[in-house]
Amino acid sequence: MIPALPSLITAAEATLALDEARRRCTVLRMDAGAGSIDAINWVLERGYQVHGKDISSVRAAGLAQSVAEWFTCPRQPGREVGWVTVEASDYVRPLRRLAMRWRLRNGHWKYALLLSTLEAREVMQLLNQPVDRVNDQRAVAAAYAKLYDLRGGAVEIEFKEDKQGFGMTKRSKKKFAAQQMVMLLGQLAHNVVVWARQWLRQSTPQLARFGVLRFVRDVFSTSGFIEFAADGAIKAVVLNCAAPAARRAAEALRTLLHTNRIRVRLGET
Repeated sequence: MIPALPSLITAAEATLALDEARRRCTVLRMDAGAGSIDAINWVLERGYQVHGKDISSVRAAGLAQSVAEWFTCPRQPGREVGWVTVEASDYVRPLRRLAMRWRLRNGHWKYALLLSTLEAREVMQLLNQPVDRVNDQRAVAAAYAKLYDLRGGAVEIEFKEDKQGFGMTKRSKKKFAAQQMVMLLGQLAHNVVVWARQWLRQSTPQLARFGVLRFVRDVFSTSGFIEFAADGAIKAVVLNCAAPAARRAAEALRTLLHTNRIRVRLGET
């Protein structure tokens, strides 16, 4: 078992006041790193619902041989899913197992195994899909896979966006203090983007929907210049009209800066 898993979950229980009744209504969606038999059983004994991958690709490949019918995933056409028919005797509570497979470049199959204590009706409700589809094995299998795919809707996606938008993987330092400073600057840059999107949400909702990469590439990279008054105060902001997001950025800045009596216009730079 991963040593950090029990301490992480018990800390969450204390913070969120997860008593026994609440744990029964809490779904833990976990990556394969937390999918050992011991870890899953520990979580099941705590009373949680589980929806995550098995840690062993070898076990996944073996159990996949019991799948009677494979279905193509609508979300990922190259991936197939199917129900494992062998009894799950290693776990302290009943759960369903969905095998997944996809072709590697060498033509061989790669396998993974999804473990879930959720009933089909519960999965459909969590995805806001029609409950009457519970009798359609293809639709149910696709729904289980989709619910797992959506596990990283927040943190993992933001990490990926930060790496792409800020080029974080290209700024590695050898000394600890230098790498720590890079990390802190990355956090600051992330917060600036989040704040900017919040500022723009009311005036320019199109820009507020941009991800980190597009925000850095299309908005923050807009060239221009600032005009100063004789006393040093900012008088005007001029954005390069040829920049992709210049017009929308100008609209947003006009809304933000109008109380400061700063003019915003498009021009050539």
